[in-house]
This record gives sequence, C-alpha cells and structure tokens, in this order.
Amino acid sequence: MNNSASSLLLSLVPIVVLIALLGLNVVFYGEDSSYGPNQIALLTAGGVAAGISLLSGEKWKKLYDGITESISSALGAILILLMIGALAGTWLLSGVIPAMIYYGLEILNPTIFLFATTIVCAIVSLATGSSWGTVGTVGVALIAIGQALGIGEGWVAGAIISGAYFGDKMSPLSDTTNLAPAIAGTDLFTHIRHMIWTTGPSIIIALIVFLVAGFTVDLQESTVSVGEMQQVMAEKFNLGWWLMLVPIAVIVMIAKKVPAVPALFIGSIIGGIFAVIFQPQIIMELAGEGKSFANSAYSIVVKAMALDTSIETGNDEINRLLSAGGMYGMMNTVWLILCALTFGGILQAAGMLRRITSAILSVVTGSGGLVASTAGTCIVFNVLASDQYLAIVVPGKMFADAYKDQGLAPENLSRALEDSGTVTSVLIPWNTCGVAQSGVLGVATLAYAPYCIFNIVSPFMTVLFGLMGWKLNRLPAKIGSDGLNEG
Repeated sequence: MNNSASSLLLSLVPIVVLIALLGLNVVFYGEDSSYGPNQIALLTAGGVAAGISLLSGEKWKKLYDGITESISSALGAILILLMIGALAGTWLLSGVIPAMIYYGLEILNPTIFLFATTIVCAIVSLATGSSWGTVGTVGVALIAIGQALGIGEGWVAGAIISGAYFGDKMSPLSDTTNLAPAIAGTDLFTHIRHMIWTTGPSIIIALIVFLVAGFTVDLQESTVSVGEMQQVMAEKFNLGWWLMLVPIAVIVMIAKKVPAVPALFIGSIIGGIFAVIFQPQIIMELAGEGKSFANSAYSIVVKAMALDTSIETGNDEINRLLSAGGMYGMMNTVWLILCALTFGGILQAAGMLRRITSAILSVVTGSGGLVASTAGTCIVFNVLASDQYLAIVVPGKMFADAYKDQGLAPENLSRALEDSGTVTSVLIPWNTCGVAQSGVLGVATLAYAPYCIFNIVSPFMTVLFGLMGWKLNRLPAKIGSDGLNEG
C-alpha cells in the first residue's frame, strides 16, 4: 500500500471510531445520548486522531493550537446561545412567550400551521439575517403552539428550521450569505441572484410538503384543549398587544445590523423590565410569601436570565410550556459544542480533513461532478469539523481553482457552498448548529432532521442543477492578441 493510501486510511480511523461510539450511545442511552455520552465519544475520537498524529511525528502544540483556534471560531455562537437562554427566561416571565402562544392559537389552525410557520420564520429570518435569532425568538413560541395544537414536535421544528434557514440564506444581512461569496470570489448580490435558481424550487417543495402534511398528519392526543390553554394563559398573565413590542424591538435591532449578542441581551433586559411592569403577580408568586416586591423583582428577573423559570398552573402539559432554563439551561449545549470543536480542530490541525478532501478531488470529472463534489465535501466538513463556517471556508478555498479550470464563474461555487454547507449543518447532532437549535427548541436533532424539508432538498437541488448543466454561469472567454476567443 502506498503512503497516500495509508495516510487516507489512517485519517478515516477517528471517523470510524466516532461513528461506532455514537451508534453505541444510541443503543445504550437513546434520546439521552447528547447529555454526556456523545461528548465522551467526540473526545475519545479526537484522542484517537491525536494519538495517530503524534505517532506520525506531529507536535502536540500544533494539535492544541488547532483545538483553540477551532473553539475560538465558535465563541460568538456560544455567546449567542447564552443570550438566547437569558432572553427565553425573561420573555416567559414578562408574558411575551405566553402572549405569542395565546394569539398564535387564536390565528392558526392545525391544517395550515406548518405552512404558515415556514413562511413566518422565512420572513423574520430574511429581515434579520439570522436563523439562530429567528429560532430563538418566534421559533420558541411556535414550537409551543404546535404542541398545543397536537402537531408532532418533529414536524413543527422542521417547519421552523426550514423557514429560518431559507430566510438566512437569502438575506443580505446574513453572515454566511456574505461569507460564501467572499470565499468564492464573487459579489454579494450576484451570489443571492444566482441562488434563486436552486433555493426557489427547494422552498417551494418544502411549502408543498408542509401544506399537504397539514391535511394528512395525525394530530396527537392532548390532555388539555386549546381553549383551556388560552384560559390558563389569560388568567396567569396580563396579556396585551404591548408585549409584542419586545420581540419587535429585537427584530428591528438585528435588521438594523446591531450585532446579535448585544441585541439579544438588550432584548432580555427589556423582557425583565416588562416583567416588573406588567407581571408583578408572577414575580410575587415565584418569590413566595413574606418577600417585598422590590427585592423580589430583582432576584426573580436575574434568576430567569441565569438559571430557570417554572410557572405552576396545575396542568403538567402547560407547565412544560411555561418553563425556561435561562443561561444555565444552555450549558449542556455549550459542552457538546466544545467537545465537537475539539474533535474537528484536531482533525484539521493533523491534516486529516485535507487528506480526505484531496481524495474526493482526485476523482472529480466535469462541471457536474465538481458541483456534486463541492456539496459532498461541505456535508463531510459539517459532520467532521462540526462547524458551519469551516464547512464553507475550507471547501471554498479548496475548490476555487478547480471551478476556474472548468471555466465556471465563482457564483457557482458560492451557491454550492450555501446550498450544502449552510443548510445541512443543522441536521448534524454534534454540529454547532444542530446542537444549538436542538437545545433552543427542546427537540432532539435526529427527531426534527427528517422534517427539515428545505434543508434536505437544497443540496440535492444544487447537485441536480450541476449534473444537468442548468444555470451554471460561465467565465467570460479571454480575448487573445489575435482578436480570437481563447478557450
């Protein structure tokens, strides 16, 4: 066996170990596998990768630097998660989430709920450029409304994520939508216009599926009626249109390009202020007897942001909707992200990801094969590097020259990066996006992944367009000194 083949096989060993351990965790722990066992699996597979690399003569410092670089790239995402936890706590305490649930139940019915959810999330995400912000705000309310209507949580989460990632992908405010053309070498609006050809059919297919599902999906039995749930919300909270000013303020801030972390933190503070003004009875109920309102207001709002909030209604099903974990509730998600990025950082620093992708490049033929290989490589990076940005940046750098050699314009590359790198990240249980959305919505990644229709269809659509040669922009032909076209 030559050195190249041997090096490739060694690079695949940690991946095989990870897949085996993750499979065992599903068998032994089921839905609880992400609460510790998967973290150990990622660290163990990372240890195997480090051991192979050290035995091959690599220095530990290089691997350690790879880990720290990988983790540092996700610090912004981790801070956003913590802010979403704080925001969920004060929005529950202030009545914002109960108001969203109450009025959502007034407007929506089970038949059109999935269809409408996708459109609502698409609009919010398009306006803000943030799939995470959309899921963490309106998504939290929509998952509760869907549960109240008796719709399976996997379907609801799939509709939320499909809409949120469509809007994120097509918004000029989105970080990934700016990153992909920057890496590929094209401009933002050329990139967005070129994506319409694949993204448009993908979201139409998703909307059709969700519309048909609304008429065919069996509703789950619920121990509480919609009317009863609305009555409980109205009795416990002082509900009114003014509570909607809180989410509107956050959406406006993000749309005005206020960075996500301060925007979400300000949103949580405003939620706390609204709780003190409009829900004093909830604060006193949570504080207990014998406490002054002044002292209780501060301690309960801080507790909602940092730790947890649980409002008792006498009905277990409604109690689950009226509970939030605060920043502390996001710590398991943060733990999983850190372990996943440790694994990805070691593979990147050890050169294992480069060897795997080089093997893919060696068998690429034709424009269609190049687009298909780009999509496949982005998905592989989402699985192995556990980070959406790496799944865009590394394949983008790797394939840029290959697209030029094929005479393909750079917007073809940027579109393939978004169609496969951006949208599939949320389908991987240990990817930062999969971990984050699962933690925010309270639905396991593998439970919602089959229903993320837009995210599933998008990479197939870009591969189909590539293989059929549809809408592949070509580089302008060069004009030689004799005035004739070259190439």
